Amino acid sequence: QVQLVESGGGLAQAGGSLRLSCAASGCIFGFNAMAWYRQAPEKQREVVGTISRFGDPINYGDSVKGRFTISSNNAKKTVYLQMNSLKPEDTAVYYCNADVKNSIGASYLAYWGQGTQVTVSS
Repeated sequence: QVQLVESGGGLAQAGGSLRLSCAASGCIFGFNAMAWYRQAPEKQREVVGTISRFGDPINYGDSVKGRFTISSNNAKKTVYLQMNSLKPEDTAVYYCNADVKNSIGASYLAYWGQGTQVTVSS
């Protein structure tokens, strides 16, 4: 199995910054892509940013473009989300997602972390 553990969430003031980390462990042969999602109360889960297995950002959600940056360290099997110029509407539970291959002949499976709360005060 694969475990994704997020860290770095917490409380920030509007205009401030936070950095989230997501470390993957377990039976990992390779990654396809990793991503951050978020879900605010009574809203659908939405993509925040996606990064390829080569460490290249693929896309960002419209509401975070220019403020958030996704990056990764493949050697550490870790993906990061640098969040700058935070706004109260960024308040949500942030989830890490990874498409992981467990063995050389296996298909990629999607795994999710448990989520980390980010709260931005005005």
